[in-house]
Amino acid sequence: MANQITRAQSPEQLAQLGHFNAEVIINSPGRVNLIGEHTDYNNGFVMPTAIDKTIQFHLKKNGKASHCSVSSLNYDSYFEFDLAVEDHNEAEWTKYIVGVTEELKKLGHKLEGFDCMMLSNLPMGAGISSSAALECGLARGLSELFNLNLTNLEIVKLSQMAEHNYVGTKCGIMDQFASVMSEENHVIKLDCESLEYDLLPFAIEPYKLLLLNTNVSHSLSTSEYNVRRQECESGVALLQKWYPEVQSLRDVNLKQLEAHKADFDPVVYNRCSYVIEENERVNLAAKALKAEDLETFGKLMYASHDGLQHKYEVSCKELDFLTDFSKDNDAILGCRMMGGGFGGCTINLIHQDAADAYIEAAKKAYFKEFNRNLTAFTAMPANGGERLH
Repeated sequence: MANQITRAQSPEQLAQLGHFNAEVIINSPGRVNLIGEHTDYNNGFVMPTAIDKTIQFHLKKNGKASHCSVSSLNYDSYFEFDLAVEDHNEAEWTKYIVGVTEELKKLGHKLEGFDCMMLSNLPMGAGISSSAALECGLARGLSELFNLNLTNLEIVKLSQMAEHNYVGTKCGIMDQFASVMSEENHVIKLDCESLEYDLLPFAIEPYKLLLLNTNVSHSLSTSEYNVRRQECESGVALLQKWYPEVQSLRDVNLKQLEAHKADFDPVVYNRCSYVIEENERVNLAAKALKAEDLETFGKLMYASHDGLQHKYEVSCKELDFLTDFSKDNDAILGCRMMGGGFGGCTINLIHQDAADAYIEAAKKAYFKEFNRNLTAFTAMPANGGERLH
């Protein structure tokens, strides 16, 4: 899914949906994460929200025992599979589909043949988690279609397992949680260990969130994601020699880490240091948001990017360029890379009156530097996945 760019809905696509006669229609959103990157699989804190960019699922039973078909109208892609056969060696996007159906079967749910059409205005490969929108939207749609009565949390957890077991990305729970549990005009401060969360009002006017898409997706993204997880786990294993109660980096403070710096591989030390500091930034960001202190919030975003660039090393030259470029503009309070890294978007906290001029300036500078077009879009906090019909 990484490099595909969504086209606008055409009359032909809408006509196809009209003739499809769906029994169930689901809206499933992407997400942004304001701060707290790569902390979720370390049982830490994150601050995401669903956004007003979605994948729409149109589903119906087809009367067959186990034959299924899924169409992506945006990409003219079509996929058929049999629920009775587990091994599907198909294109990457289909692994999300099969992963969800297989996880439902593992939970003992009975599925039958179905047809699904998908239509999206969600920019793929932008770091706004089109994968979680795909997984969670299909899970909700199948729950509604076959009366499975899945809870929101069951949808979240089985979608995460689909990504682990069938896509091969050992992701944390943030993306799926945000896609399902968000509420309009709020962001979530989520404790990824207990899954306790606070919905924080997102009153940022006259500022807004602007995403600048680098339109690059370096091939390191999936492999290095799993490497970072392994590095963090090796740090935890080492710390357990002195602190046997430690189960994850969530249980460690900087003082404990620094006391054993000499025992660490420098790279692993930096990974652990970043995660511990980022957890604290999320807590400070929540306090700043409650106090409507957007300047402090913006400074924490910049500090997050600095850690992701230099300590966690998941940024890239395009993301660093855009973050540095933003620092020269007084209308921007904060900017950082967002998502797994090695491409995707920067998220900018920008005064609404300056957004249009800044987009043009950034596009010009970015093209001059990389000979590549930059795309921009705004994102507003929105409700999690919901049934429309």
